[in-house]
Amino acid sequence: MGTVLTVVTLLFLLFLVLGVYATVKVVGAAKRGVDRTIDQARRTVEDTTLRAKTLAQPGPAGELAQLRLKLRTSMRATQDALGAAAADDESIKESIGLFERLSVHGHELDAELKRLESEPDRAKLTQRLPELRERMDRITSSADSLRWAARDRARRFAEDDLDTLSAQIDVEAGALRHWTTEPTAPGAAQTPPRPWPEAPPAEAASSQQTWPETPRSRAAEEPTRPAITPPGQRPTYPWQKKPRPESTT
Repeated sequence: MGTVLTVVTLLFLLFLVLGVYATVKVVGAAKRGVDRTIDQARRTVEDTTLRAKTLAQPGPAGELAQLRLKLRTSMRATQDALGAAAADDESIKESIGLFERLSVHGHELDAELKRLESEPDRAKLTQRLPELRERMDRITSSADSLRWAARDRARRFAEDDLDTLSAQIDVEAGALRHWTTEPTAPGAAQTPPRPWPEAPPAEAASSQQTWPETPRSRAAEEPTRPAITPPGQRPTYPWQKKPRPESTT
């Protein structure tokens, strides 16, 4: 009885632990999904605000917003392209490491551009714009180079796979159309055709009956015998008496 209680208790604890673990995993996944949704919504709002500033604020403020928008668009596109390519190509992981180092510089520049949006000294801001623009160009140029290299690599692999597949399909299509008999090579031994059986001669054919003959009666083969033998033709034996003449009276 004590063993049964121990087993039941262990099973209960096991199910309890599994339930807690599953709950934690579900909550964590939901939290990550919510965080991802919030980040995406925040980025959308920020990008929309930057586009509005490029149109509504001419001068240094509008140019700062334009630099931020271009930087963020390039870095996000490169991140998505490398992430998609890494799922099929292990060598992309090294490129992802380089992009992460480049992202550090990109985040620093984006934060600096965001702080300068509230700079009241427009003259000082105008002096800083060429240097900020050069930094942005260097970062986005490197990001674009990684992105297009990953895309070209994926496209090249796709073309090579398509060429190989097309060649295999051509070979298979040729094999499917090859329904004619291959010609015999010169000098190869040829198997003579099987001869047809000759027709039997007339006499042999008549003696070899396949259907049973119609049975004939013995009466047709033996001579006809009279039903009663006449007295003159009956055989006589020595122990027989002579017949007496019949009386006429």
